[in-house]
Formats: sequence, C-alpha cells, structure tokens
Amino acid sequence: MQSTAAASVSASAIASGGGARSEPARRPGGLRVCGLRGESPACPSLRISQAPARLAVARAAAATNGAVAGSGGFDYDLVIIGAGVGGHGAALHAVEEGLKTAIIEGDVVGGTCVNRGCVPSKALLAVSGRMRELHDEHHMKSLGLQVSSTGYDRQAVADHANNLASKIRSNLTNSMKALGVDILTGVGTIVGKQKVRYGKVGFPEKEITARNIIIATGSTPFVPKGIEIDGKTVFTSDHALKLESVPDWIAIVGSGYIGLEFSDVYTALGSEVTFVEALDQLMPGFDPEIAKLAQRVLINPRKIDYHTGVFASKITPAKDGKPVLIELIDAKTKEHKETLEVDAALIATGRAPFTKGLGLENINVVTQRGFVPVDERMRVMDADGNVVPNLYCIGDANGKLMLAHAASAQGISVVEQISGRDHILNHLSIPAACFTHPEISMVGLTEPQAREKADKEGFEISVVKTSFKANTKALAENEGDGIAKLIYRSDTGEILGVHILGLHAADLIHEASNAIALGTRVQDIKFAVHAHPTLSEVLDELFKAAKVNSGVSHSVNEPVAA
Repeated sequence: MQSTAAASVSASAIASGGGARSEPARRPGGLRVCGLRGESPACPSLRISQAPARLAVARAAAATNGAVAGSGGFDYDLVIIGAGVGGHGAALHAVEEGLKTAIIEGDVVGGTCVNRGCVPSKALLAVSGRMRELHDEHHMKSLGLQVSSTGYDRQAVADHANNLASKIRSNLTNSMKALGVDILTGVGTIVGKQKVRYGKVGFPEKEITARNIIIATGSTPFVPKGIEIDGKTVFTSDHALKLESVPDWIAIVGSGYIGLEFSDVYTALGSEVTFVEALDQLMPGFDPEIAKLAQRVLINPRKIDYHTGVFASKITPAKDGKPVLIELIDAKTKEHKETLEVDAALIATGRAPFTKGLGLENINVVTQRGFVPVDERMRVMDADGNVVPNLYCIGDANGKLMLAHAASAQGISVVEQISGRDHILNHLSIPAACFTHPEISMVGLTEPQAREKADKEGFEISVVKTSFKANTKALAENEGDGIAKLIYRSDTGEILGVHILGLHAADLIHEASNAIALGTRVQDIKFAVHAHPTLSEVLDELFKAAKVNSGVSHSVNEPVAA
C-alpha cells in the first residue's frame, strides 16, 4: 500500500499511473500503521494530507473520463467486459487512478449479484426472517409480545425484491456515469491484442482499442444433464428470485449456499422442502462442525427432509396434471434408488463461468472447464502457459473464488497493478456468508483443511470456540443458538480460519477477515477493545481464549492503528 509519508507525491503518482509501492507494515521509528490504509492515528495531519490530492484526481477524472494521464494512442486506458459488481469496482477504482475507462455490458448493469443473485435474495431473506420471528410464538412470548396472526402477500414480497434490485442497479449505473465511465452497450469480443469489438444483434459493431482489458463476464446457473428447465415448476435461482409461486412441496437439488438460503425462504413462507445432495453430508462446503450444528438449527426443526449420496439423474417438469418427477440414483453405484413426486424443483447445483463468445481463441487462450486461466495477479495465461500482456480476468469467470465481493477485490487489485503498484490479493482473507436465520459466515481454512496444511508443513494447530449463549446481546435478543470457532497456529499465533454460526454472523466475520488480511496474530488482536454489550464480544472472547506457545512475543505496547 502507498504510505501517507509519500502523500506529497501521491497525486503525481496516480496521475501518471506509476509510483513505487512502499512497505505498509512500519514507518521510520517503528510506528505501526494500518496495512489497509497506510495511516497513523497518532498524527491526524498525515491522515488528511492525501485526501485532497485523491479528490482532485477523481474530480479531474470525472471531467475527462479519467484521462488525466492520457491514453497513449489507445481509445482507452482500460476496457472492462462485464458490468457486474467486479467490473463496477474495477471501473470506479480505475477512474480514481486517472485511467480513461469504458465498461461493456450486453445485459444490464449489476450482473448476476444485483439482478439475479445477492441483492434480490437478501430482500426475500429479509421477509423470511420477519416471518420466522412472528411465527415463533415462544420467542415472542419470552419478549412479552403478542401476535394475533401473520400472513404475507406473495406479489408484494416479489415486488420488494425486484424494486431493491432496480434501485441498486440504478445506483451502480449513476455512480459510473458520475465519474465519467463510458458505458458501452453490447456483447464484447476480444479480436486481437488490446482490441475489443462490441455491439448488439441487428446493429453495426464497433471496434475499440485499450491499453489494458479486464474480462469480468461472471457466471450463469449450472444445470446438470438430464434436468429439463421450464422456468415454472423446474427452475434455477434466476427464476426463483421472481417468486412467481410458493409451492407446497419443493425439492432443492444442492445444499450449498444457494440451496440453504432458498430453503430458509420457502419454509418461512409455508413450503415443505426436500434436499437432494450428491455428497454424503449436507452443506459439504462448510466446516464440518459448523455444518453439523447448522443442520440441528436450520434443517431438523423445520419442514425439511433430505436425501444424501444421490444424483438427480432426470427431472421432468409438471405437465398435464402430473407432478414434477425426480429420478434419484446412487452417487457411487449409479443404481436407481427412488423417484420423487413434488410440486416444484429448484436446481441449486452451483454456477458455471460465462465465457463463450469472448474471442479467446483469437489470442491463443483455452478455457479450463469454461474458466479463463489466470495467475495470482489475475493475468490471463495462454495455451502455452505464458502471460497474455495487458489482459486480465476477474470474478466468477476465472473460478478462483466465486463471490461478488471477491470479484470486486480482484478488479481493484488489477487496477493497482495497471497503475504501477504490484498487488497480490490474499484470497484466504476474503470472507463468505450464508444469510440464513441464523446466519453462517467463514473466512480462511476449515479445520480439516488446516490440519492437512499443518501435516504437510510440520506445525501444530489449535482450535478454540465460544458460544452465543454466553453473549449478553444475543441473550437479550433471545438468540443464543450459535458458536464461533477459531483455528490458528499454536506456535506463531497466525489465524488460519474463523467460522461463525449465529445472529449477524455475516457482519461479525470481518474483524477476523481483516486480521488475516493484515497478518494480525491472536496474541495481538486479543487486546482490542469491544463495546459492551455487543455481539462483537463473541469474537473478543474467541480471541482471548486462544493460547499461544510461550516464547512468542506480542506487541501490545506498540501504538496500533485504528
């Protein structure tokens, strides 16, 4: 990160797209600074000295579409193919860095997350959370509340999700326009080195040149062979978010993030749910201990049953008065096990990269299972294993970590490199969350992954846990179900992973993810102060419970940035 000690040269460095990257860890004299911002809390004048320079650059960029440094004979310094969350984050950072920027979008701004994913699903989950609370008579009575009756208007719920997506989509579009990003409508294709062609069907195509190109085309729902989608009774998350119906009995194929969240929505609205999972346990991507507790809290008490270790080899939509038919086969032997008859089926078997038609063959790039191959700096690799100059790929299209905020972080990292400052994103520091009730969140390694790493590298790990039942704020809410789990190196105090199930787990995880990003050890973070009474004290107790081998020093007496 660029230090504030170099604030006097930051404006020129940004404008020219260059500037060396200074070490973020310490300043002369040993004063520690925040590795994310490069600031000293002990000297407010240092903190504000950089702001006017960056603001001036952003204003100049907005007036000239980022062309502070000039494009060197190219139409643009940066062209981004795909205007989802990843492309949007890269575009805004690029303009701030003085780069003349365009973004190409063949569908609608916001991509999957805003229009068919994270955003509308959270609107539905907000409704399911309220419904669960109102339906829980014991919970209401314990708080001294009485609720006579509850119900919902399906269309109003669907409108809430759609309106939220429209609002966020408008916000993203306006933010790019305000900074002068050129939004080009059409499908983008790479036609050669630093050349992109774009256009809409039935209209003339245009060709532009760019010093750098970022592929940010995202993903689409993955539908296995043998499954027939009609969008009404057999559908993907794209269709489910429209909430055109609430079936009495729905099968959800896949028990990952998407399936688990939709089970929360459907059961809250009155549906019965059957999970179909190919692996031997539900929620296979979660830490096993967290998954076991989640099953006890999120599955067993609800109208949910499940089949594990089976494939849905064939799914036929409902028609002519017949129900949806799901043929199940054993995942190992492939022998037929049974046929389910349900009202609807949601296919939540993951997502596939949307990379067809990008023209990658024009630059000797071959996808791997549809994903664009990249190195640790998101630089695209060709069929011979060489870096393709000036070409990057971020987000779901590269498959490193299929999360919207990971795509945005990758995009910002790429812009840092384009601007002359080397940057490698630590993907183990990127958190993930499942917005069920209660929520699940995680960052870093699961316990089995950490133990495997420890065995290979020859160190020991320790695991500590704390319960929400010991947290005052959780008890005040009558929401004591949940735990937090810390996995760390007992010899150095390095944080390897943190997993949380409980009230507002998705918000709590960021203290842990930032600690991993900054390299903060448990023996240091345990001295951080948390407001009382708050849910954040769950992590406070977690870090305080960690014991590091004697002889490993901490730096409690050194000034630490906020």
